[in-house]
Amino acid sequence: MGLKIRLARAGAKKRPYYHIVVADSRSPRDGRFIEQLGSYNPMLPSDHADRVRLKDERIKHWLSQGALATDRVAKFLGKAGVAPMPVFPEQPKQSLPKKKAQERAAANAG
Repeated sequence: MGLKIRLARAGAKKRPYYHIVVADSRSPRDGRFIEQLGSYNPMLPSDHADRVRLKDERIKHWLSQGALATDRVAKFLGKAGVAPMPVFPEQPKQSLPKKKAQERAAANAG
């Protein structure tokens, strides 16, 4: 049984609220879970104390049992110092202007 520490959505339409849970990887996102380990409220400002709440002791227990955190939860754990910060590869630069447009912008600015 593969265990995941992941987000389970709650809250009303257009008002998301997430529970951080440990669940079997085969169970649905909002379905059955083993234990609730915290919560995430994206509606709060990023510096608010209650935006991410974690039960550090239980999370360390489940990580020692072999549970894997999803990317978003791994970021939360890294910022809280519960687990090492994950390393994400650099994002592609598709939205940047192409080479000739960058040269034109540099010529106009200089």
